[in-house]
Amino acid sequence: MRQDVWPAGGDMAGNRQSDAAPPLADDIRAILRESAALAVDPDSVSDSDDLYAAGLTSHGCVSLMLALEERFDVEFPERLLHRRTFESISAIGSAVRSIFDEAGRNPT
Repeated sequence: MRQDVWPAGGDMAGNRQSDAAPPLADDIRAILRESAALAVDPDSVSDSDDLYAAGLTSHGCVSLMLALEERFDVEFPERLLHRRTFESISAIGSAVRSIFDEAGRNPT
């Protein structure tokens, strides 16, 4: 199921939203719950917490990447296929937004 992704801190109409729980971070947490086995509940992880320290494995990382690609209808370019891209919810959100920006796509 594809979810809408808005730029950090705002929605489609440009309305400012709380930085604490932007829709993208919520979607990433939902994907973590569904596809990546963490040692902790994804809701207890802050946007900047290290997901590997929270139990993300290499296998879980691949599952996470595939689920992100499916959910957001994107493909991670080779240059983003490294540990740092998936180390936190913030890093994942930045990567997804950069993919949209580079493709000249508006998230829908």
